[in-house]
Amino acid sequence: MTVHVLPPIQSSLEPSNHPYLTGAWTPLLQEVDATDLRVIEGRIPDDIDGIYVRNTENQIHEPLGRYHPFDGDGMVHMISFRNGKADYRNRFVRTRCFQAEQEAGASLWGGLMDPPGTSRRPGFGAHGSLKDSSSTDVVVHAGKIASTFYQCGEAYLLDPETLDPAGVAAWGPLDGVSAHPKVDETTGEMLFFNYGTHAPYMHYGVADRTGKLVHYVPIDLPGPRLPHDMAFTENYSILNDFPLFWDEDLLKQDIHVSRMHPGLKSRFGIIPRYGRSDEIRWFEAEPTYVLHFLNAWEEGDEIVLDGYFQEDPCPAPLDGYPKGMGHMMAFLDEHSFRPRLHRWRFNLKTGETREQRLDDRILEFGMFNQRYAGVPYRYAYSTFTKPGWFLFKGMVKHDLHTGESWEITLPEGVYASESPFAPRINARDEDDGYLVSFLIDENTQTSECILIDCKDFAAGPVVRIALPHKISSGTHSTWADRRFIENGFLARG
Repeated sequence: MTVHVLPPIQSSLEPSNHPYLTGAWTPLLQEVDATDLRVIEGRIPDDIDGIYVRNTENQIHEPLGRYHPFDGDGMVHMISFRNGKADYRNRFVRTRCFQAEQEAGASLWGGLMDPPGTSRRPGFGAHGSLKDSSSTDVVVHAGKIASTFYQCGEAYLLDPETLDPAGVAAWGPLDGVSAHPKVDETTGEMLFFNYGTHAPYMHYGVADRTGKLVHYVPIDLPGPRLPHDMAFTENYSILNDFPLFWDEDLLKQDIHVSRMHPGLKSRFGIIPRYGRSDEIRWFEAEPTYVLHFLNAWEEGDEIVLDGYFQEDPCPAPLDGYPKGMGHMMAFLDEHSFRPRLHRWRFNLKTGETREQRLDDRILEFGMFNQRYAGVPYRYAYSTFTKPGWFLFKGMVKHDLHTGESWEITLPEGVYASESPFAPRINARDEDDGYLVSFLIDENTQTSECILIDCKDFAAGPVVRIALPHKISSGTHSTWADRRFIENGFLARG
């Protein structure tokens, strides 16, 4: 392995005992290029050709107030597979806020847990006072990596091979874009939404495979909401209005505290991909909150949607932490808000909603073969976490046709990343490929990349590849075939 270390960025971060500034969440401040990565065990397969991209939170400067891990500065990691070899790069996302704080040499914005007035400059996005750190989500669209922030910032583009900055996405509207834009690989289109505190409170848009905004419409909601994800079928997009959102009285004081609103149902809005505002149809369902959806498809008169239903979207604070910290720890702990794999069916003819639990385990951060996005699929891949923590302890593969599942649990002190599916070259069927993940090993203070053969899931990794440094944990990731990067779309099959 040959490693080239880039010049250091300016940091004012001080040593801390904060649970999300230490351990597997210790910020990584080093940027490198590494070629011909060393294989620890196994062999890098030569039947995949593409990139695994991971977004992480890495706080650069000393926080102005109470730090939340989602405040951290975005850093994109990329491992490229080609001809049985692997290369790696990582870069901070050079947002406007990143550049401003580099010039100032200190934090300029408060965080998610801070009171009004903490920030030294006006903030960005739906929250209104936060830094746009572009640290939440990452997708590949129109030949570029697009990094986004869950509170609706700008979409920052990076070159998929070099990670060089490629500017702000021209398709991004003035109201910003939420995390979790969805890319339909068969058309190359990107479907996205945003939300805010002023009417109509949500917008929905489509960017074509060249990166041009071709559709953008308002979505009227009863008030400010906190949607986080969306889904799509071949002909429809699915938006949402859940009963967990900001406390309206506190919001008038510019205090952003979310709570469940008793008596309100969940609502799912189904709109044709290029639909007008008045074409959206709303379906009621059991009260919950959903961070992430899996897939959706059309089946006769129904739209079928899979995702993770939270049993307690507003959990009680965890014990044993200082005031305010227990609340944050509970909202980061899946064993507190208890997400379960779930299916909704929306009948376009009758307006009826039916719901079904698919698994009793606490699971989230699901992935599937993106060549089946928007159409019926069979296999889903979820993660499970360490109780009390936002740390992935393993993965589960589901056969949604038979109900079978297979599980991998990592050794104590080893944590995974969100793990997308990478199809083999000339794949024969839906699960013909690999799950890709970065691991953080707190026992050895190292990181590695693993590939799991999804045809033999329970057997564990077929290869372990050393990374040049220990990465920080984070939220989302994606896989992109090189053909998709070059062409902008992939024919299904």
